[in-house]
Amino acid sequence: MTIRITRLDTTQPDFDSALMQILVFEASEDESIDRVAADIIADVRKRGDAAVLEYTNRFDRLTETAMASLEIPVESCLAALNNLPPASRAALQVAADRVRVYHEHQREACGGSGYTYTDEHGSLLGQKITPLDKVGIYVPGGKAAYPSSVLMNAIPAQVAGVPEIIMVVPTPDGIRNELVMAAAGLSGVNRIFAIGGAQAVAALAYGTETIPAVDKIVGPGNAFVAAAKRRVFGQVGIDMIAGPSEILVLCDGTTNPDWIAMDLFSQAEHDELAQSILVCPDTAYLDQVEASIARLLPQMRRQEIIRTSLTNRGALIKAKNMEEVCAIANRIAPEHLEVSTENPERWLDLLRHAGAIFLGRFTSEALGDYCAGPNHVLPTSRTARFSSPLGVYDFQKRSSIIRVSEEGAQILGKTALELAEGEGLEAHAKSAAYRMKKD
Repeated sequence: MTIRITRLDTTQPDFDSALMQILVFEASEDESIDRVAADIIADVRKRGDAAVLEYTNRFDRLTETAMASLEIPVESCLAALNNLPPASRAALQVAADRVRVYHEHQREACGGSGYTYTDEHGSLLGQKITPLDKVGIYVPGGKAAYPSSVLMNAIPAQVAGVPEIIMVVPTPDGIRNELVMAAAGLSGVNRIFAIGGAQAVAALAYGTETIPAVDKIVGPGNAFVAAAKRRVFGQVGIDMIAGPSEILVLCDGTTNPDWIAMDLFSQAEHDELAQSILVCPDTAYLDQVEASIARLLPQMRRQEIIRTSLTNRGALIKAKNMEEVCAIANRIAPEHLEVSTENPERWLDLLRHAGAIFLGRFTSEALGDYCAGPNHVLPTSRTARFSSPLGVYDFQKRSSIIRVSEEGAQILGKTALELAEGEGLEAHAKSAAYRMKKD
């Protein structure tokens, strides 16, 4: 079976509209999903543990009679870690160590515990950085298991200093993935509950008799999880509303086309709504990559998912030159951006919007997913224009510190008095004036 993937050229008169048609994604706006999530949240708020247990038994095909049986002891996670095959244990440890080191550097760059300085009036000003008290991490457990999601969500929270990390993970048919459990044991997770879906989000947001309410919920999930996170935002913080996975590859035509075809597959295999796009100024090279796609696709176990993804949302785009390639990348603002060129650093200053940038032909996006170190929880659906990867800063909050000296109260008081009177706020003005010396 052949594959049809969209070919675009920036010289086409309808290029702009054709590109936007490929980029648009509105499946997350499904009203029926939102209504279901809203009903589940309301039920969990009303009935607590009983509702969570009922929905978990229904959706995960379980027959539990008490919430206590859905809590997974941390000791069992440590046992899973110790029982892993040596190669799996070593790989998980390498990934965890690299993720931890990267986020420890990030914590230092974020300012540690804060800063203070004294101004010319002797007033103390600054900022105090405090970790959140409780964080909930959602780990998918339906179609596939994601130990890497445990590492990427729990480790930066632990590095930030969060004292209590609560993990929820669905276990359909009661099957617990040992690698996921091992990752939790390696990442400093404090409590684990075998629940998922909108009911898990609601339980974390509002708390139940068994599950403590948290301050922020992070981690990917299906459309019902995304809808629930959107609904509880405000009661708790959330990381982001994630859409389907994306990759944009920028090429100058010097990379083995088989490598690029497989990089496009690496995102397309996630699900049918994932997006894989290649932009290059060399038409002959685009032809080579298309030929590689056709030849390699029948060898892939998830070929039907890849085929649907590439057919419906994939594209091979011909640009005039590498400068225009970079301009298109900024318009797309992708989750993952590969710069597979000679001297890739040359183009870095031109690239403004991307969740993560992978420089050079040996830097496959797959390495970033698992073990490079930077976080793989990234903004999707063009939100990289204003959003950042998950990081230590997502698990901290900042408080301003102000200690005005007596001298500062006289000088700043005049400014505050003037502005308060201008706004018609009498008490503000008098509050500042009371601290000023009378002439």
